[in-house]
Amino acid sequence: MKAFLILNIVLLNCFVCTSQISKAFKPQQIPGKIECELYDQGGEGIAYHDTDAINNGSGKLNPVNGNPLNEFRINEGVDISYSKDGDIDNNPYNKVPRSIGNLYIGWTMPGEWINYTVEVTKSGTYKIGALYTANGDGEINIEVNGKDATGQMKITSTHDDKDPIDWRQWHHWNSSDSIGTIKLKKGKQILRLHIVSNGNMNFDYLTFTAQ
Repeated sequence: MKAFLILNIVLLNCFVCTSQISKAFKPQQIPGKIECELYDQGGEGIAYHDTDAINNGSGKLNPVNGNPLNEFRINEGVDISYSKDGDIDNNPYNKVPRSIGNLYIGWTMPGEWINYTVEVTKSGTYKIGALYTANGDGEINIEVNGKDATGQMKITSTHDDKDPIDWRQWHHWNSSDSIGTIKLKKGKQILRLHIVSNGNMNFDYLTFTAQ
C-alpha cells in the first residue's frame, strides 16, 4: 500500500509539472525570425505574465468587427495590436520603413514576460535583433529553459520631441540587428522574454542570426 501511494504521488507530481509547461502556438525556428505575437499557449503564469488580464489591443483599442487583426488572441492578457496606415505606424518619424497590417505586442510593463517554444536547428552563438518602438530607453533579457542567457539588453528610445502628436511616441518604429547575443543548443528550447525596465515598448519580432 505504501509503495502504491508513493507511485501515485510521483505520477501526480509528473502530471502537475507537465501541465505547467507552455506549448508552442505555431512552429518557430532559430536561426530566423520569432514573431512576438505567436507566443506560447498556456495562459497567465504559464505561457506569459501580464500586469492585467485584459488584452488592451485586441477587442479594446481595436474593436470587435470581424476583422481578424482586431481580434487576434482577444481572450488572452498579452496586449496585441497591428501596424496601421494614416500616419499612425507609417509616420514620418519612423527610423525605418514600416509595413502595414503586421501584428505586434505592446503596452509592455516591467515584470512582464512571455514564453516562446522554438526549434534551434544548430548549436551556437546567435546575434539578437528586433523591430520595435520604445517611448524612452528600456531593458529586456531572455531566459533559456529558466536561466538568464543574455543579461540585460538595452532597447534604445525612439522618442522624438519633433513629433507634435503625443500618443504617436509609441509608434516610432526602429530596427536593430544587434541588441545582444545568446548561446543556444540544438533542439527544442523555451525562450522567455522579460521586460526588465521602463516598459513602453512594442515588439513586432526578434531575429536570431548565427555568428
